[in-house]
Parts: sequence; C-alpha cells; structure tokens
Amino acid sequence: MPYAIDQRSDSDAAAQQILLSSSDDQYFDQLIPAIEDAGTAGKGLHLLQSLDRLSTEREAEIEDICSTNHQGFISALSQLLRVRGESIALTTEIFGLSQSIQSSTETLAQEKQILVESRAVRQNISEANDALRDCLEVLRLANQVYDLLGRRSHYSALRALDELQNVHLQKITQYKIADMIQRSVPTTKKLIADAVMADLNTWLFRIRETSQFLGEVAFYHTEQRRARHKDRTDKSLPLANSKLNSAVEAVADEDHEFDILDNEDVQVDFTPLFECMHIHDALGQTEKFKIDYAVTRRQQKELLMPPSITLVDPEGSSLSELLEGIAGFSIVEKATIKKAPSLRSPANVDELWDSMCQMAITLVSNALFEVTNAELLLKIKGVIALFIQTMSVGASIAITCTVRRSLTYDEQSYGYSVRSLDGFLLNLFDKYAELLKRRFSDDFQEIVSTDDYMPMPIHKPDEYDKVVNVSWYTPEKSREELRFPCVLPFSQMYPLCCIDIRNFLNQFYFFSDDHFQHLKIIDETLKNSLDELLCEKVCQSLVDRLSTQYMGQIVQILINLEHFEIACQELEQLLVAARSNASAGGTIVLRATGAFRYSKKTAEKRIFELVNSKIDDLIGTAEYDWTASAPETEPSNYMQTLTRYLSNIMNTVLLGLPTEIKELIYFDALSHAATMILSLPLSPDVKCINPNGVDALAQDVQYLSEFVDTLENPILRENLDELRQTVSLMQAENSDEFYDVATRNKNAVPFSGYETPRFRSL
Repeated sequence: MPYAIDQRSDSDAAAQQILLSSSDDQYFDQLIPAIEDAGTAGKGLHLLQSLDRLSTEREAEIEDICSTNHQGFISALSQLLRVRGESIALTTEIFGLSQSIQSSTETLAQEKQILVESRAVRQNISEANDALRDCLEVLRLANQVYDLLGRRSHYSALRALDELQNVHLQKITQYKIADMIQRSVPTTKKLIADAVMADLNTWLFRIRETSQFLGEVAFYHTEQRRARHKDRTDKSLPLANSKLNSAVEAVADEDHEFDILDNEDVQVDFTPLFECMHIHDALGQTEKFKIDYAVTRRQQKELLMPPSITLVDPEGSSLSELLEGIAGFSIVEKATIKKAPSLRSPANVDELWDSMCQMAITLVSNALFEVTNAELLLKIKGVIALFIQTMSVGASIAITCTVRRSLTYDEQSYGYSVRSLDGFLLNLFDKYAELLKRRFSDDFQEIVSTDDYMPMPIHKPDEYDKVVNVSWYTPEKSREELRFPCVLPFSQMYPLCCIDIRNFLNQFYFFSDDHFQHLKIIDETLKNSLDELLCEKVCQSLVDRLSTQYMGQIVQILINLEHFEIACQELEQLLVAARSNASAGGTIVLRATGAFRYSKKTAEKRIFELVNSKIDDLIGTAEYDWTASAPETEPSNYMQTLTRYLSNIMNTVLLGLPTEIKELIYFDALSHAATMILSLPLSPDVKCINPNGVDALAQDVQYLSEFVDTLENPILRENLDELRQTVSLMQAENSDEFYDVATRNKNAVPFSGYETPRFRSL
C-alpha cells in the first residue's frame, strides 16, 4: 500500500541519516529524536525494521569487505558485533524509552483531555458568572429605581429605569428575567408618574395654602412703594404729576428690587413642577400633563373663591383675604408662564384671571347691601385699589443677580387686565356718592332744623378764627378792629354747613386717592350732588321756614341766604381749581347759586308781607273824627305807633340786613302805608268829612313826612308825594280845584279813588 511504503521509506531515510553521523555525539543527537518521533508517530517498529535492514546490508558489505581483507574484516566484525550489541542494547533501551514515551504520551493525552474539559467547564463557569453579574446589575438597578422612588428622586429613578431598559437589559435578553423586568417597566413608569404627580399635588396644595400670604406680602410691598412714591413726589416737584406704576415711578424705584417669590417672608420653589414636567416629557405625556395641570389649577381656583363674603366686619378681613388669595394665585400663574412658557399659555392664565375677577366682583356686589357707611365703602375701595395697583404692575419676579442689572418697565409687569375692576370701581363710586349724599343730607337737615336763627355770637378770638377759616366770609372789619365778644351776621347754621360742604368735597375726592380712572365722573357727580344738597336740603328748607310769623327768623334766613349765595360763587371757583385735567375747561355754574338768589327775593317778599301786614294792622286802628268840631293838636296814636314800629324794626330786627335791602323795605313799607292812608277816607263808615277831619289827616301826614326826612333818603320821601299833594288839595278853600282834572294833574295827584261819586258826596 502506498501508505506503508511511505512509512518505511521515512524510517529508512531516518536510519540512513543516523548512520551517516560523523561522531558518536552526533549519532546519539540524531538517534534519540528519531526514536522520539517514531514513538510519537507510532513508527517505532518501522524504525527497528529499517535499522535491522540497514544493519543486514552493512553486514553484507562488511562480509564483502572482509572477504577481501579478513583481518580487517575480523576487526571490523568484532567492532561491528560490539556495535551491534550496543545497538541491540540501545534498541532495547530505545524500545523501553518508546514504551515509556508512549505511556507518557497517553498520560499526556489524557491530561490534555482533562485540561480541555476543565477549560470548557471554566468557560461555562465564566459565562455563567458574567451572566449572573449582569443579572445582578439589572436587579441592583431595578432595586435602585425603587430606592430612588422612596427617596422622592423621581427624575433620577426615571433615568435609572431608562438606563436599565436600554442598556443593561439588552445584555441579558436571552434570560427569562429580562422579559419579566421588561414587562414591569411600564408599571414602574406609571409608579414614577403617579409619585411625581403626588409630589406635585402636594406642592400645589402648599401653593394654594400660601397664595393668601403671598398676596398679603405683595400688597405690603405695593404699600411700601406707595409710601416711597409719595415721599418722592412731596420732595420733588417734577415728580408730582407721576402716578404709582407709571414709567417714571418704575425708574425712580428701581433701587428697591424685590423678588416676590423669594424673600425673607415667603419662598416658592418651582422644582417639583420642573421635575414633573421633565418626567412627563420623558414619558411622552407632555400634553396629558398640561391638561391635568390646567384642570387642577382650575379646581384650585374654584376652591379659592368662597360662596359669599361680608363687607361689614370691623377689619375688612373677608375682602382682603379674598383679594390676597386671588393675587397670590395669579402671581404664581404669571411666574409659571415666565419660568415654564410651554406649560401655561397666556390665554389660559388670562381666562382664569378674568374668571376670578368676575367672581370677586359678583361676591362684593352681592354683599354691598350691607354697607351703609361711606367711610367703610371708602376702605373697601382702598383694598380693591391696592389689589389693582398690585396686579396691574407688580414687583419683579426675576431672580436678583449678584451684579445689579436694570429691569425695564415691561419686565416688572404682571400684565393683568384690570378693566373690569376699574368699571366696578365706578359702581362703587356711585354707591359711595349716594351714601355721602344721604349722610350729608341728614346732616344739613339737622343743622337747618336745629338752628336758632339768631346772629352768631363769638366770645373769643380763636372762635372767630375758626369760623372765618371754615366759612366763605369776608369781614367788614379786620380782626384787630374787633372787640370780643362780638356777633357775626349769619346764624350758626352757616359755618356748620360750610364745614359740611368742605367735608363733602374732600370726601368726594378721597375716592380718587390711590387709584381711580374716572376723575371726570367725580367732577360731574360732585357738582350735581352738591347742587342737589344745597338746593333741596338747604335752600328749600330755608324757604319752607319763611312761613313763620317771626320777623327776626325771616330776616336771619335772608341774611343766611345772602351768605350762601356768596359761598356758592366761591364754590364755583373752588370746583374749577379742583377738577381734573380730564374734565372740560371753562367756568362752572352751580344751580344752587341761582336758587339762593331767587330765594332771597322770596324772603324779601315775605318781609314786605309781614311789614305791610303790621302796617295794615296799625292803620286799621286809626280813629279819625272826620266831622270833628275842633282841630287835633297831636298826631294820631296809630301814626306815632307806625313810625315807632318802622324805626324799631330797622334798628333791631332788620339791623343786620344790607343797606340796600333795608332801603327797599322802607320804600315798600312807606308806599304801602301811603296807599292805606289814602284809602281811609273811602271807608264805608265815613259819611262826611269836614276841614277839621282833613286837618287831622294832614297833621298825621306831616308827622310821617318828618319821620321820613330823618332817614335822609330823598327817594323814600317821594313815596309820600302823592299822599301829601292829595291832602293839600283836600285842604284847598275851593273844593272845585280838587275835582278839576287840570289842577290835579298839575299837582301830580293821580289817585283815581277820588274821582268816584262817593268821594264827591263826602
């Protein structure tokens, strides 16, 4: 077989190579490896056969050589035999060595097999160890997720879960535990989402509880800004026209930066909100979170608004707490827009704001029926104005940097619309004006009804100063010329009404303090209300009292009306100076000015009526003896009483009246007296008149003329011209002259009563 031939040829070549060795050392160096190779390859027998064959060939060669050279052959043979013996010994040794090598080789093979098997086991152990380590790492991360959840590190837990799912689980996908953990990932994510929402709800609850205090701090800060602004405007004339929340005020107050959400009183940390946003964004639930957050804030808004409030509590805490809560809620909403613009849209926040404002307006409107006091309503307006000023432009919510930076006006704005609240303030003003009018109406009514209608006595200089300061009154004499005690022309009601008028004006304009956008309406309402009070409660009340029969009271009413007319003229100028820039220019005319002027005429007429009535009574007591047998030597008693009456009332009751009015009263009284005296002879009781009767009448007329002359007013004397001329004609010797029209006209006696047939018969 070719295979056998190849093995033998290899052994022969090896044996031939060994025999060619030049030295023993080289011989053994080649023999031993050849034996090892043959033993290893299982060719030991072939090697022995090759050596035997080679030995036989060599022996043949030796015999051939020996036959040629016997001695040499014998020597060689001996040497060969010796070599052969050694070779046999060596062969035996080689065979033993081969057996030993083969045995060692088998042992080595067995050990190698064992080693190979141990290596496989070790590989399996290593792979099992790696798999166990990966599984343990997965379990560790899974436990870490729950540990982080327990420590409320929700975002870290979500990151750990994401790392577990996308990195570590991919290494053990061939194991069942990976599938189990993979199926638990959605549940774990839901646990994280629920946990972070629970924390967010806790944060929102704390925010709701803190809203009222946050609003209180914001109100306090606005009040501080008010105080600083007032201090600046008082010290600086250019800032006098600037208002709170104006650009000028914002620049002037920029040194007082204040973080409403992070100060020594209150701190609002938005970390739970940011964490919740990040987690829901990582979970792909951003839109759902936005909807849930909006619903939660809307529910909190509903919880913030009470079913009703009261406005009559002494401290006004009910309204303040309501508006402070709305302010705190809205400040957090505006801060949320600035810190997380993707979460809350301005439209949603403005919708909540408008809703809360409307609900607050409704609550206040429903409780307004309790308010019957203007001062209380002014306090209510002050709270609402503080709320408006806080929310229309508030403190900066930007974090204050270490390096001071200038904030623009827009950056400091909360940006909420207060139009509905401004409109509601107008409703409050209408009620405020009505309450003021009602209160001062009662005050005026009480002042008018309780007045003594006597000139006001002043006992001390300080009393005089107080009256002059509060009244619209210009004294005829300087203060140094006066002697106390003294008497002022008007009664006590006039300065009291002046005080009330000034208070009425001031309290009307109190409503415009702090914040009120409808100043023109204040001006118009004040004018109309003042007109109504003065016309109906002062002027008309005084006119109603003119029905009295007491002359002194009527005269005092006339004097008061005169001063009220002057006060109205002063008020017109005062209203022009006090009105706002929004009102139209020009003069202001109070209807009350004309009413007092017209009422003066009514009072004058009433005085004329009383004086003339007294004159009628006195002349009615005249007892002329028209057919007396002897002339009278003294004026009649009624004439003396009449002149004494006129003199007394002018020097007592009518003394305080202006001179022109007194002259007018004299003029009317004398005219009426002359008419009544001329009518005496026409009485049905007079049957006949003789010269003595005419002389008695002439004597009384002369007495009356002399009294008029003492008044030193030529116009008053003209009132008696007709009477004197008539009496002169009656004294004429020729009675036909009296009936002659030409003579009568010449003497200016137009009294038609003397043309009657009855007078002719007399």
